[in-house]
Order: sequence, then structure tokens, then C-alpha cells
Amino acid sequence: HYDGDFRGRYRRRSTPAPDDEDPNVTTTFPDQAAGVPPAPVGPAAAQVRASPARWARSLLRGREADQPWVRPALLTLLTGTALLYIWGLGASGWANAFYSAAAQAGSTSWKAFFFGSSDASNFITVDKPPASLWVTDLSVRIFGLNPWSMLVPQALEGVAAVGVLCATIRRWFSPGAALLAGAVFALTPVAVLMFRFNNPDSLLVLLLVLGAYATVRAVENASTRWIVWAGVFVGFGFLAKMMQTFLVVPAFALTYLLAAPTSFRRRIGQLLLSGAAMIVAAGWWVAAVELLPTSSRPYIGGSQNNSILNLIFGYNGFGRLNGNEAGSVGGMGGAGGGRWGATGLTRMFNSEMGGQVSWLIPAALILGVGALAVGWRAPRTDRTQAALVLWGGWLVVTGLTLSLAQGIIHPYYTVALAPAIGAVVGIGGTSLWRRRDRLVACLILAAALAATTAWAYVLLNRTPTWHPWLRPLVVILGGAAVVALILTLMLPAPLARRAAAVLAAVSIVAGVTGPAAYAVDTASVAHSGAIPSAGPAGSGGPGGGGRAFGGGGAFGRGGAFGGGGAFGGGAPQGKPPGGTTAQGGTGGLGGGFGRQGGARFGGGAGGIGGLLNAGTPSAALVAALKADAAHYTWVAATVGSNSAAGVQLATGDPVMAIGGFNGTDPTPTLAQFQEYVRQAKIHYFIGGGTGMGMGGSQSDSPASAIAAWVQQNFSPATIGGTTVYDLTRTST
Repeated sequence: HYDGDFRGRYRRRSTPAPDDEDPNVTTTFPDQAAGVPPAPVGPAAAQVRASPARWARSLLRGREADQPWVRPALLTLLTGTALLYIWGLGASGWANAFYSAAAQAGSTSWKAFFFGSSDASNFITVDKPPASLWVTDLSVRIFGLNPWSMLVPQALEGVAAVGVLCATIRRWFSPGAALLAGAVFALTPVAVLMFRFNNPDSLLVLLLVLGAYATVRAVENASTRWIVWAGVFVGFGFLAKMMQTFLVVPAFALTYLLAAPTSFRRRIGQLLLSGAAMIVAAGWWVAAVELLPTSSRPYIGGSQNNSILNLIFGYNGFGRLNGNEAGSVGGMGGAGGGRWGATGLTRMFNSEMGGQVSWLIPAALILGVGALAVGWRAPRTDRTQAALVLWGGWLVVTGLTLSLAQGIIHPYYTVALAPAIGAVVGIGGTSLWRRRDRLVACLILAAALAATTAWAYVLLNRTPTWHPWLRPLVVILGGAAVVALILTLMLPAPLARRAAAVLAAVSIVAGVTGPAAYAVDTASVAHSGAIPSAGPAGSGGPGGGGRAFGGGGAFGRGGAFGGGGAFGGGAPQGKPPGGTTAQGGTGGLGGGFGRQGGARFGGGAGGIGGLLNAGTPSAALVAALKADAAHYTWVAATVGSNSAAGVQLATGDPVMAIGGFNGTDPTPTLAQFQEYVRQAKIHYFIGGGTGMGMGGSQSDSPASAIAAWVQQNFSPATIGGTTVYDLTRTST
């Protein structure tokens, strides 16, 4: 097997493998036996690489030793992934308007770009680091402000992630393993959702897959350079979504420590260097923000003391694990359940999470453990074992963390599991497939296929009226494949080999039919708001699993928010609450935040939006805000980032988000707001926004105090159905 790096290295295999190459057994490149000299190295190799014609042939053909179908199959997978992720993207409008407004701000202000500010006047940042926004900001600067420039970067990140995963698996395993891993990843419903959305998760996943690629390269020859690159990729992942990125570190470190072909002492030293690189890649921006005077930067959204460290270790850190999230709207997970769903080992399989990601988790666990058990006598540097430790460790650590965390955990967070599921299925499945003539391997494969079939039936049965023919189809295909697989043990070897291709195809189709159907459904409708979910309506997730928040049931089931029916139900499928457009429409959700009174979760008065979604302000309101906009630092102020986001996207001018995302950040204080008004920096205050004291009673939060002060000192007016207060004119 030629390793494709133009260094003329060959590996020998003592006995031929029946179907697939074994990454730990070597073979002879065919041209070597024919007397053809090795591929050139040094300047000659550089000339070969530099040839455009040779590069184009290499792109289409792939490795010289590959079968002719390999590269076309990979290109087909990537092209299909691109179509699935990009087709009809514009229907989702601004998608998550919270991040879209920040991208609009960053496209007009380099200061807002650096800090990830919600508005171009740099009042407050989003509650995440800005790396994902940097990509979108640049896209908007180049292509202008529109839904496509907002969403296509995430789709391309998804295609890149699938490609990198395939390349990572292919370095050690067969083309079939790489393509299977990539297809499982690409068709995971939550992956389709997030790579068609503008949350930070898309960039996070890409960087984590790049980190896994670098780890694999490092393990091959104990490369210091590549293990340092692994740390750099993980570190930059921190700048996409903070501490979630570190969940892969144990798997990466353990894989290198166990399998790198060098001394234990050197492995430890290299891992320390990688850790230092990770800290530098993650910490440079943190240090810059923390060391700058608060007067020189925006308030750190999501923190309670304007400190990036408070955000890292509090709201976005340990608070997600223990539920102690100051400023949250009420994480309160707990072992018995809570507003963010019941915790426990089965959380990934419940009605909120199951349809998003769990389709092939049973298969991944069975195949991964089975392949490790079959090869347990392999040497320390065995690549199959190392790969299963890497990807299996990623899957187990991340899955357990999301399952047991008691703070805010949304269903779409599970996208971080998708690459690991695909990799373990691809590696474990093909590894055992090569040994399917052995009873143990055959039974493990049959068990994985049977578990996948049964679980797909359960998930599809959660939406019994949605394409009911899928359930019997999956059962028939899966059952037939299980029986045929076991029967191959009794067939003569030549006949079993001839039936292998058909059996493999049927098994794969049976395994991916369910998630593929969910993936296509996810891509076929619009998504908006802060908590999107994949799959058809009624399959689980916020608002019954559909899109935005429509359709009965509470968030996380059981009427968690606003007694008697969650988000106000009735939003049409594929549309956000309180409106008829992907951007948010008009109207409100009705119902408030339980006992807090007056706080809305979507829609908002006059279509300005609410906690979980932005609205679309009327043309009359937009015209009023744009009049003399150049004379003001902020054309308006309102409580909550989503309430501000819809107005900002409609006007293109900065809007102050009082209290940040939840309306609970202690900024600005009443005194600071009064000073802004005295200096004529804010034109209007828009009523009906999010918050109004969600963190406690209406009288003990800055947002509530500001709203009360405005109501007492300024006269209300109605513009386009929205109540506004002109802060340049006091009431008489």
C-alpha cells in the first residue's frame, strides 16, 4: 500500500487481506514489483506537486493505489453534502438573529469585529467568544448583509468538516471506512441543522475534526509539529465556544500517550508542548480582553461583573455542569429533570435529544467496544486500537458530559458527537467486516445492525404519522441484513465473498435510512430562533421538535415555561413564533415567563422580538428610527438582545441591548442609562422587550429599573403597533 506522501515508502503484507486493507499489515506497491522506481523526493517531487495538470489528475484520481471508484465516490459525497447544506438556505432568513446582528455590527466596525459586539457602537458583546463571528463578519463585508452571506460560511464549514473527517480516517483505513464515516457524519440530523445555521457550533466542530486529524498525523511518527498543531486547533475551538472544546482533550492526549512510536518521556514532553500551544491559541484573545480597561471595550455579555473570566468559568463553564448559572433564565437541571431536560445516562436517547443524534450511537458503542475486544492483543502502536481510543473517547466523554450536565444544555449541542459517531462506525464496522467469517466478529456486526434497526424504529415511531412507511422499510432491510449476515457463516467462502457487496449495501442503507430521512426533512424547512431542532415536528426538541417553537408542548416537555403551554403554540411549521416570516414576523407568543410577568419568549410587542427570537419591526418604526440616525450613538434601546437584533437588522443602525441576551446582565445601571440619555446618545426606548427582571422580581434588576424610569419620565407613542418613548423629549 503506497502511503501517498511522495516519499517512496512502501509496506509489505505477508498474506493478502480478503476485502480491505489492514492499517497494521503492510503490502507492496504494485509498481515496485514491476521495477518502477519510487516516487521522486526533494525538488523533483516539488515539481510534480507544482504541476497543475498533475494536481488536477490527483484530485480526480486520488491515491495511485486506490480503485477507480474511490475519488469519484468522495467527490460525490462532498458534492451531495454541499447541496444538502446549502440548498434553500435563504428561507431561514436571519436564522439566529442574535448572531446575525453581531455579524452586521462586526462588518461595519473593526472594534465590534474583534470583541464580538452585538452592535457597532460596542455596548455589549454576545455571550460567546467571537471566532465564528469573524468568519461571518468577513463574508458580510465582502458580499453584503443578506441571509446567504450569513449562512453559507457555516455550510462550507460543514462540507470541510466532512472532508477532513474522510481524510483523517483514510490515512489509516480503507476508502470504504472513510466514506462510511463521512456519510454518517454528513447525514446526522443535528449536523444538517447546525451547518445550515449561524450558531458557533459549526466552526467548533470543524476545528475539533482538524484537531483529530493533527493528532492522527502526530501519532504516525511521533511528530512534535503535528501534536502542537492539534493543540492549536483545539485552542482556536475555545474561541468558538469556550470550554466545550476541551471535552476532546482527554481522548486526544490518551491516544498520543498510548500509541505514539517514541519513548514515554518524549511523549509526555510533546503533550506538554501541545497543551502550551492550546493555551496560547485560546488565551491570547482572553488576555487582550481581560487586560484592556473596561472603558475601552464593550461589556462582556453573559458575565455578571464585566469579566471574560466570569463568563468562561461561570455562565459558559462550570455553570453548565452544576446548574449554578448566574444570569441564566433558569437552568435548574438536576438528576430529576428541570427546565433543560432530565439528566442521566439515557439523556441522548430521550424525546428531546434522540432524533437529533442518537440513530447510530448504539451501533457505534457496540462496534467500538467489539473491535477493541477483538484486537485487544495488538501492540501498543496498533492503529486500529489507537483510532478507536481517539474517536471512542471523544464520543464517550462528550456524550457523558452532555448527558449529566445540570445547566443549560440545548439539543443542538449534540452536533459535537456527530464526527465521533461517524468515525467509530466507519472504523469499527470495516475492521469487523474484514473478520466477518469469524463467529465473534459476525455476531458483533449482527448485534450492531439489529440494535440500529430497533432504535430507528423507536425514533420513527415517535412521529407515527410522518411517513409511516419508513418504519416497516427499515425493519425489513435491517432484519434481512441481520439474517443474511449470520447465514454467510454457513456459505462456502467464494459464495460468501460474492454476496458481500450486496450485504454491505443493504446493511448501510438500513442503518442510514432513518437519519437520512430526518436530515432531508431538516434541510427542507426554515429554522430560526435561539434553540432550533432537527427532524419533523413532534419528534422532540423545543416546541415539540419542529422548527422555531410551534406546536403544543413546552420547551423540554412538561410545560416548563409560562404555565399552561410553553411558547404559546400554533406557530406554523418552519416559521418562528409570533410571525409569518423567517425573520420573525409580527405578533407575540402570548404567555410570559412563568411568575416573572411581562417577559416574552418570542414575538414581542409590535414584532420587535423576544428572548428566543427576533421580530420584524414595521416599516413605520424603521423609518422613525432611521430619521436623524447619524446624530445618535444608538437609534434605540430595548431590553434583551433578540429584541434589539431584529430592529438593528432592519435599520442597519446600532441598537442597545439592555441586559444582554437574557435581559439579566447588570448593564447598564440606571445611572449609566440616565447619563446616556442626558448626553443624547439614545433616540428611542422601545417597550415590550425581553427580560424586565427575569433574574428576580421586576423591581430588583437594572432592566426593570430602567423601564420604570423611562415610563415615569417620558411620554409613550405608538409607531407601527409598537410602543416607543422618545428619550429626547421628557414628559410634561
